[in-house]
This record gives sequence, structure tokens and C-alpha cells, in this order.
Amino acid sequence: MEIFIGLLIIALGSFGQSSSYVPINRVREWSWENFWMVQGIFAWLLFPLLGALIAVPEGSSLFALLREGGALRAIVYGAMWGVGGLTFGLSMRYLGVALGQSISLGTCSAFGTLLPALFAGTDLLHGPGLILLVGVGITLAGIAVIGYAGSLRAATMSEEAKRAAIRDFALTKGLVVALLAGVMSSCFALGLDAGAPIKAAAAAQGVDPLFAGLPVILLVTTGGFVTNAAYCLFQNVRNHSAGEYLRVSGPTLVNNLLFCALAGLLWYSQFFGLETGKSFLSGSPVLMAFSWSILMSLNVLFSNLWGILLKEWKGSSSRTLATLAAGLVILLFSIFFPSLCQ
Repeated sequence: MEIFIGLLIIALGSFGQSSSYVPINRVREWSWENFWMVQGIFAWLLFPLLGALIAVPEGSSLFALLREGGALRAIVYGAMWGVGGLTFGLSMRYLGVALGQSISLGTCSAFGTLLPALFAGTDLLHGPGLILLVGVGITLAGIAVIGYAGSLRAATMSEEAKRAAIRDFALTKGLVVALLAGVMSSCFALGLDAGAPIKAAAAAQGVDPLFAGLPVILLVTTGGFVTNAAYCLFQNVRNHSAGEYLRVSGPTLVNNLLFCALAGLLWYSQFFGLETGKSFLSGSPVLMAFSWSILMSLNVLFSNLWGILLKEWKGSSSRTLATLAAGLVILLFSIFFPSLCQ
């Protein structure tokens, strides 16, 4: 029963993340960089801070807890992940929710599994390490099939139809950005590992294991915010869009802030759900080890459901849809492949 509860919590967080890019369509009179900056303040600073405060031991402080070890490495990994988060948003812009998230999250799942194993000194040519390596290979195969589905759609759609489904559709640019997003986004998993001493210290001081890992999330997202904020400010200068923050007022400003806050809350829910859900999986080492991959696989599933609802694949041929489905099946199989070989 506890395992079911843990998986359900992770799934709810995943659904939130996969829904977080929908509110962007309701933001008015702001350029992409302005929306990304404001929703980032909510997603990477405010909500993670509120979550971290839950895990402060009685009689202590958040700063004292963060000095337990690994904080700097977690922030650095967060800054690297921030590049992935930035290009992840761009992949939605160029490929749409379904295709962009599928490729980015698939790559993130692969490298998020492989890189921690390499840093831990795992032998990737024998035993469990070889299982991980084969699983990564299957994941990349799934990504290739999904990318091929995108090329089939691009070949059969008119330019007008492409723009109607995804305003800034650009297949080649989108694929490159999405792959980069996936590789760099996997640094989030490394950041969580780096902050393990903080999580352990919180638990040792009586914090409920359900919330003990939340301060580490704050460290990683803070590093990511720095990277994204720097890029958004650069775009503000380049595009002369900084004035848009002040040009909107009244109902439009309230509308934009509310939908940015909603996007930020939905995005943060994935890692809140991951950390709280993992506390119910302690009885299953396999599920604990692959909880990151479980989250990514669910993100792919839910993002494609949103892609269907948003009609991003409308007008695609049956061959295109079948290819997409095959790629998703391969991708999902790759995620669960290592656990099937235990």
C-alpha cells in the first residue's frame, strides 16, 4: 500500500509539471523572456523556499541546516541544470509540448541515470552497470524514433498548419535544443545526490522523512534561477523588452502574475512529489533507485496527453502517429528495463 501511495504522489507531481507550460498561453503582452523570468521566481525561488521551510528542524534554522555539507555542489549542479531548464522551455517553443517534452525528458531520464552511476564509480560493462548502459541505449533509440515522428509531421504539414499548431515551430533547431535540455537537465539528479548530507541531517534532527529532502531542492533550483535570470535579462536588453514589465497594469498585470504563479507551482510540484513520494518507497530498493526515471517517464506520458488536447498533432498521418506511439513505447520500456533485469 505504501508503494502505491508513493507512486501516486510522484504521478500527481508529474501531472503538475506536464501541465505547467499550459498557462503560458494565458499570459498577455509579455515576451517569452519576461514570462520565463517571472514564472521562474515562483518556480525556482518562492515555492522551493516555502517547501524548504517545512523541513527546518525545531530549534534550528534553514541556514544552519544548509551548512551540513554539499550545498555549494548542489548549487553548481543547479546552475548547470538551469541551462537545461532554459533550453527545455525553448524546446516547448520550437517543438510544442508533446514532442519537446518527450525528447528533453527522455534524454534527461537517460543521463540522469547514467551520470550518477559514472560518478559513483559503477562499472558500466558488467553486472548492474551494464544493465544501466543497455537501458540508456534503448532510451536513445526511443528518442530517435520520436524525433523521426516529428520529421514525418513536418514533412506532411504546410507552413500555415505548422504555425497554427505551434507558433514558432522549427524542427531542426528544436531537436538540438531539446537534446541539450535533456543532457543538462539531468544535473538536477546530481544536485540532489550532492545535497544528501543535508537531507540526512534533517532526518536525524527529527524532520519527517516525507519532507527531509526539500531544502536540497531549494539549493538546486536557486542555482538554476541564476542561469535563467541572466539569460532572460540578456534577452530583455537584446529585444528591448524590459519595458513590458511596466507597460502592463491593472487586470493584465494581475492576470500575468496569477498564471506565472500557477505555472511555477505546477512546475515545482514534480520535485515536491518526487521527494515526498520516495519516502514511501524505502521498502523497495529498485523503485528507490529508479524513482528519477519513473518521474521522467510519467512526464513524457502526461506531456503527450496535453499535446493531444492542445491539438499539436492534429492533421498528422496515421503513420506519423504510429511512429510517435512506437517511440513512446520504446522510451517507457527503457525506463523500466533495468528494474525488469533485477
